[in-house]
Amino acid sequence: MYQDLRFKTDLNADYCLIAPEGRIDTINAGLFEKHLNEYMDGGNIKFIMDFSDLEYISSSGLRVVLSVRKKIVPMGGYIRLCNLQPSIREVFEISGFSNILPVFADLESAIIG
Repeated sequence: MYQDLRFKTDLNADYCLIAPEGRIDTINAGLFEKHLNEYMDGGNIKFIMDFSDLEYISSSGLRVVLSVRKKIVPMGGYIRLCNLQPSIREVFEISGFSNILPVFADLESAIIG
């Protein structure tokens, strides 16, 4: 059964917390990218992505994360991932993205960095 993508977002002075819920796939990866771009356009370059409620991410979703990272790192920004479900963690490990993006066990660890 297809589930729409939703976001919980918390913006503070130090970072922008993005917590997608549901699935990031070919159909809605553009929505995910648009959501992130809106925050980047507002000057946010430090992201923590909490994937505790993410059920699935496709290669399209991975490309969005990598694309955003490529834009913000030269400006001193970062993307930190936390709370990856085992299946999501496996996707990041198999793709090699866990070598590029820091993965933390929980939000508190991701905040500390």
